[in-house]
Amino acid sequence: MNIAVLSGKSSLFSTRRLIQAGEKRGHTMHIINHNKCYMVLQSEDPDIFLGDHEIDNVDAIIPRIGASVTFYGSSVIRQFEVKGVFTTLSSLALVRSRDKLRSLQLLAKSAVGIPRTAFAKHPGDIDNLLKQIGGAPLVIKLLESTRGSGVVLAETTKAARSVIEAFYGLDANIIIQEFIKESKTEDIRAFVIDGKVVGAMKRKRKPGEFRSRLHKGGGIQAVELNRKEKMAAVKAANALNLKIAGVDMLRSDRGPLVIDVNSSPGLEGIEKATGIDIASEVIKYIERSIKQPVRKRKDSIGV
Repeated sequence: MNIAVLSGKSSLFSTRRLIQAGEKRGHTMHIINHNKCYMVLQSEDPDIFLGDHEIDNVDAIIPRIGASVTFYGSSVIRQFEVKGVFTTLSSLALVRSRDKLRSLQLLAKSAVGIPRTAFAKHPGDIDNLLKQIGGAPLVIKLLESTRGSGVVLAETTKAARSVIEAFYGLDANIIIQEFIKESKTEDIRAFVIDGKVVGAMKRKRKPGEFRSRLHKGGGIQAVELNRKEKMAAVKAANALNLKIAGVDMLRSDRGPLVIDVNSSPGLEGIEKATGIDIASEVIKYIERSIKQPVRKRKDSIGV
């Protein structure tokens, strides 16, 4: 098959691993910078171009869309969808997953466990808003935050009020969530592919940092999920119609609580922690979905 990875940087670990995995399984792999693509719309004949070359003869795409280009990236995916090309990430699922409030609303509707969350636009009474969450300590998140940035732990009511007032003064949209103390500032990343958890890791905070993110200096290790945690991860991915997802969860006294669902989860941390070839699992998912025999010849896709 001809498989294209939509990626803004060919040097990214996840992009390189997908290319390697696809080639190892006999596919013709390409990297297409979606930021440099342009689309031509006409009745019954939608086209996608890169420079003066039309991109055609593509069997499947693997979108790796950065948060800063969600709108344009989803438009490029949608153009491939209109052309009948299989995609591991639909344009609608990408948009849903990047809207944190909408994601939480869909998760709650699907009965997925989430931390108690409040959202308001310039509330008149911040104290009542904090009361609904259960008081301090609590977590304040910018809706536009990514990879742990724009996330603040307020340990007292006074601190929470100050941070909230500051964000509202900047006309920023925020959500307020309860702090899950028993999680011990660790979270779990479950990697879901086609309705199954194929690997999971625990991310530990570094000293002085309550966010357990690898790029923030936190440590990682493989972890075995229990039945409820696996079910929560798959249910969360399904709620957002994501066939491939990184589901972040906290272990709480009332069970797993989903805090984020990533539609373009990175491969570096999860592969290093688990030793599992996640990239090949992505390629296998494409093979199952298209049900087309692998072609050994080097087909052109016009780029």
